[in-house]
Amino acid sequence: MSLSVCDSQGLILGTRSSTRPADASGTFALGGDLPVNRLGYGAMQLTGPGVWGEPRDPDEAVRVLRRAVELGVTFIDTADAYGPFVNEQLIRKALHPYTDDLVIATKGGVTRPGPDDWRPNGRPEYLRQRVELSLRHLGLERIDLYQLHRIDPDVPLAEQLGALAQLQQEGKLRHLGLSEVTVEELKEARTHADIVSVQNLYNLANRSAEDVLTYAEAENIAFIPWFPIATGELARPGSPLDAASRLHNASPAQLALAWLLRRSPVMLPIPGTSSAVHLEENVNAARVRLDDEQFGALTAAA
Repeated sequence: MSLSVCDSQGLILGTRSSTRPADASGTFALGGDLPVNRLGYGAMQLTGPGVWGEPRDPDEAVRVLRRAVELGVTFIDTADAYGPFVNEQLIRKALHPYTDDLVIATKGGVTRPGPDDWRPNGRPEYLRQRVELSLRHLGLERIDLYQLHRIDPDVPLAEQLGALAQLQQEGKLRHLGLSEVTVEELKEARTHADIVSVQNLYNLANRSAEDVLTYAEAENIAFIPWFPIATGELARPGSPLDAASRLHNASPAQLALAWLLRRSPVMLPIPGTSSAVHLEENVNAARVRLDDEQFGALTAAA
């Protein structure tokens, strides 16, 4: 018999019989035809310092990726710039051949001269080259979701998206997304291509992209918050998040992720970690249920 764990406030902490906690996050259909579990995994941390080079522990990186899939994660986010290329190659090593329900989303459109150095490059020939390399490194014939990593201010947006739309027509990309954009940029982009996702900085403590989320929700566009579990001062001793964490036997990170999942049905958090232990903690956030009062209290705390 399945047993849900609740406290006196009604916060559901989990179902002990489940081995795939990510299933509890619910699903969202990217582009209306590509369902994924809403709580995914961001693979960026599976590289060296400065998002550069090989991870400190390559074997643990492989374990983390395989464990994510075992826990029910069906959406993994990466980019050709993570490494560069190291991240995509790790994903292939750990998970290829991929299960039918696993969606690998990658990004292109920046150059990496060195650690912590990111420079937009949206020239059509560069984007085409990066797509071809990502296909090779991931071992795919078609990438399910390809995101423009950053809009290049020196190249017309129509040219950047036109190049990706052409690759889409060639069958090499299924869906297109954007990263770190304003509402105005997102609206303009949609005049050039069908955009199914947007990936912006957003978390409980930083909601500067609230207007982008509101627009995405209205248009049924997936909103992928990067840096999703940054809690900052909200997790300090004696804070509302710290108090809620102790009261409900859930970590601040789990509550922050639960808040994101409760915030919008188009929200697809992608918490990242290089540790299998932290991965399990993060994914188990999908089992946390905040009622209206709890959700409102955390919202107001920030």
